[in-house]
Amino acid sequence: MIIGTGIDIIEIKRIQKAIDRWGNGFLDQVFNKEEIAYAKKHKYPTQHFAARFAAKEAIVKAIGDNAHIHWKDMTILNNKHGQPFCVFNKKKFKKKIFISLSHSENYAVASAIISS
Repeated sequence: MIIGTGIDIIEIKRIQKAIDRWGNGFLDQVFNKEEIAYAKKHKYPTQHFAARFAAKEAIVKAIGDNAHIHWKDMTILNNKHGQPFCVFNKKKFKKKIFISLSHSENYAVASAIISS
């Protein structure tokens, strides 16, 4: 049973501007160490940061307004086949979360579906 859905799109240059302005302070506030390591191992890390940023936004939208979830409460990872998934770090979230990420040169998009 689907409980909620969410989608988010972001211009990759917005994330790049935040990184240029605040550097590691921005990255450390929004992303967990595993997400930072994953993005930095790619030729164009900002695309991967933007996709994970969009995923977190999509998840919060899917859960709803009363979620009280912070950026670092969740980590967006990939399984061995490359499929993205979300891990909640401190909160015990019992529902299933399905996410999909995509990015181009200019935009990153993510969708999330919450099910029971």
